[in-house]
Amino acid sequence: MVLIENEAFLSELTRLFQKARNAGSVCITMKRYDGRTKPNPRPSKLAKNPLPPASEYKCLVRAHLGNRKLSTVVSCKDVNKFQLAYANLIKGNMDGLKKKDKKKVTSSTKATQ
Repeated sequence: MVLIENEAFLSELTRLFQKARNAGSVCITMKRYDGRTKPNPRPSKLAKNPLPPASEYKCLVRAHLGNRKLSTVVSCKDVNKFQLAYANLIKGNMDGLKKKDKKKVTSSTKATQ
């Protein structure tokens, strides 16, 4: 997994969307990130001082298309700026969606209801 800066992540995500137009789909996940790279130890009866909670949580954003994987960490102060740029990127690349076909209601089905 490649951890890159926020602006570079958005530009690479644009490239992933362009590649996905031909075939495939881009999967994006977002989750809370506290900065730890190792799992929390189980609380034991012998441990007198448990680990303190994280003072500031961050947001981990991951995207992948096939074997190409990207990730970035967004801090609390940059969330609004990143979210606006991310939303514009998503809106611009959602043009390949198909509209759902509506079923036509005939007069015979209206009469039976």
